[in-house]
Amino acid sequence: MFNISKKSMQWGEETLTLETGKVARQADGSVIATLGETSVMANVTFAKSPKPGQDFFPLTVHYQEKYYAAGKVPGGFFKREARPTEKETLTARLIDRPIRPLFVDGFKHEVLVMCTVLSHDLVNDPDIVAMIAASAALTISGAPFRGPIAGARVGFVDGEYVLNPEVEDMQDLRLNPEQRLDLVVAGTKDAVMMVESEAYELSEEEMLGAVNFAHEQIQPVIDLIISLAEEAAKEPFDFQAPDYADLFAAVKAAGEEQMRAAFALTDKQERTTAVSAARDAIKASLTEEQLEDANLGSALKKLEASILRGDVVKTGKRIDGRGTADVRDIVCETGLLPRTHGSALFTRGETQGLVVTTLGTGDDEQFIDALHGNFKSNFLLHYNFPPYSVGEVGRVSGPGRREIGHGKLAWRALQAVLPAADRFPLHRACGVGNHRIQRLFVDGIGLRRLAVDDGRRCAVEIGGCRCGHGSDPGRRRRICDPVGHPG
Repeated sequence: MFNISKKSMQWGEETLTLETGKVARQADGSVIATLGETSVMANVTFAKSPKPGQDFFPLTVHYQEKYYAAGKVPGGFFKREARPTEKETLTARLIDRPIRPLFVDGFKHEVLVMCTVLSHDLVNDPDIVAMIAASAALTISGAPFRGPIAGARVGFVDGEYVLNPEVEDMQDLRLNPEQRLDLVVAGTKDAVMMVESEAYELSEEEMLGAVNFAHEQIQPVIDLIISLAEEAAKEPFDFQAPDYADLFAAVKAAGEEQMRAAFALTDKQERTTAVSAARDAIKASLTEEQLEDANLGSALKKLEASILRGDVVKTGKRIDGRGTADVRDIVCETGLLPRTHGSALFTRGETQGLVVTTLGTGDDEQFIDALHGNFKSNFLLHYNFPPYSVGEVGRVSGPGRREIGHGKLAWRALQAVLPAADRFPLHRACGVGNHRIQRLFVDGIGLRRLAVDDGRRCAVEIGGCRCGHGSDPGRRRRICDPVGHPG
């Protein structure tokens, strides 16, 4: 009845096992990955044709922790798991980032990746296991995925790197003076795809060494996934990227000059209006057949990318006139709100963050009911991204994945330098964004100003900057403080 394929290896101090063919057999790809006694099932399905007119890649990743995995009963009145927890949202984003770029260019079929924690031994964190399971399921599914990838967590104790440290070692890292690093790295055989970390003032050499250590350690895992795929992979899906070279040539001839002039405007609102007008002008010059082409949106995006990124790589100058290493003008203010414990306004170019802080007591700490146990948190960082911050009209609801993810990014950097809990039992910071905020830059500097405004004293000064990378044959550019398109 079952056509089971199973591969195992020793990975660090635990045995890693990948198994397929027993459950979820109607999914395009299904793999149960087990590390120690932590098991995660990843299931992949993808549509066999794209939706008409869709000009983006609709990949959705879900990660679910079921309390039965750790022998627990959910809290609350209904005794049932409800909306995704912060950990589930962050892990879904953790898996999404390294796999998204590896799908074949032009593939716009809907893809769903669902990872479910089946068993948790309270030693091995299921997020890394889920990432490996998702990669293996995609690799055997037949989808046009240029993987596999693998991921690993790295700790740093007594000058030595530790592969996949135990869950307990990563809990309350700020209170554990021996453990100074929580780093997650994902990559392919040849390259690093994603890095996320919480570090305690490590040197650049130590951080780079940790990334290299992780990339070395994931190599046998990638080989294990390839070994499983050689035995259990489905036939590759017959996908040919659409050829819209003629349409792109027509779009480029009709509007490259006007589009280039629009992107030369330094004011965001003016640039947005000009780009929209250039798009309309291009469409007005096309034939009915070209307007009905499903690849028109892709052709327009390709033109914009060739102007934006292409010019940066060739000339080293950006649409707002800055060089690749230039940061926009920065202004920081404190004490804006009279009745709050602390407030600060951070402005960089057209990006702004209004950050407000509240100090509380131990009674205000947040109780967190996690799969591996219950604990308290005395530093809360809430990031809000309302529609008006980018001049748009939109639905207002609870925090989305992006808001949760960006807030956690700043939380990781800031909580390491906060005063001891016995001096300030609770810190709550709330940021309201304007434009495409780079979380660490805005919250990092904004909250550092709050430390002055509300009387706290952080251990050290901190700051951060987003960086990008552009390339074409023969050229590469590192870009500091990139702005979001169209401004």
